[in-house]
Amino acid sequence: MEPKSKDHMSVLSALPPLDGQGRVQQPIVVVDLDVSEAVAEAVKASAGSRAGVGPAGTGRLLVGVATRPLSPQANMLAEVLDVTYVRKAEGASRAMVEVPDPRGALDRLAEQATRTPVAALTLTQLLRATEDLVGQSALMVESFAYSMLLAGSEYKAWLGSQARRRPSVPTDGPLVQVDRAGGRLEVMLNHARRRNAYSARLRDELHDALRVALLDPSIESLVLCGAGPSFSAGGDLDEFGTIHDPAVAHIIRSTAGVATSLETLRPRLEVRVQGPSVGAGVEMAAFGGRVVARPDATFRLPEVLMGLLPGAGGTVSIARRIGRWRLLHLCLSGEQIDARRALDWGLVDEVEG
Repeated sequence: MEPKSKDHMSVLSALPPLDGQGRVQQPIVVVDLDVSEAVAEAVKASAGSRAGVGPAGTGRLLVGVATRPLSPQANMLAEVLDVTYVRKAEGASRAMVEVPDPRGALDRLAEQATRTPVAALTLTQLLRATEDLVGQSALMVESFAYSMLLAGSEYKAWLGSQARRRPSVPTDGPLVQVDRAGGRLEVMLNHARRRNAYSARLRDELHDALRVALLDPSIESLVLCGAGPSFSAGGDLDEFGTIHDPAVAHIIRSTAGVATSLETLRPRLEVRVQGPSVGAGVEMAAFGGRVVARPDATFRLPEVLMGLLPGAGGTVSIARRIGRWRLLHLCLSGEQIDARRALDWGLVDEVEG
């Protein structure tokens, strides 16, 4: 059931999350932070809970919306909710997304959450559950959740909507170029013709390159960059749907993926990004202890639109930088942000020029 705008202002609903056929119904519960009674009720329901606003809310996406300055009580409540939309606010926390029209942003979020509710709620629950976990444990939980969604009907529907793609033409030469100068190692994604898409081959070559830094403590700094106009366009769409066993996909991701290596190398890692970074490209970049963006850099996370969630470590790397709330907003809204907003949020540390 898609919520209408007039229904968004309901507070906590006792409606079961699933209907009689096991389908998600009313995936969003909205707290109107302009209404003091709504805030008081939600605060009372959330007492003692960080993972959701009371029993009625734990199975749903909990969204705050405000068009006026927030009260101190509402500010505290925003930290418990999954995301809160506000107008321009002094000292807005990471729990808040500043937008010109908070209620319009809420409508757009509700539309997407209703289109792929299982992916939306799985991501919401994952971000709550891993908020206090250390990096490697959180990465493992992310892989479990991603692999589960690979078997889901929403992802299968997205796959079915895609035109059949021709297999990629093999590329001569390495897809990852490694250069060393003293204690500095530069690792470059080198498949510009495919916008450095995160294919199985590029992943394996990057995994091997990162092992050099992992095994050699004399490497004091590691720079990860991408050739051509884009740092990375994310997962190679030609390869989506080619692994038919989600359990095998989890083993591959947790053993051959690069997220665990990037997490370990973070104190020594600088990432330099340019142009559009999408999906896994954003997730990898966010692992950097320092991230430098060119002015033309943009960032977008489309996975939930595909019935999935970020699966290359982004629920750890991006959440650590911008908070679970803004990460959820990016994933559900599909919004592309530019380098300046990324800098304001802390997704990058410097914009060159």
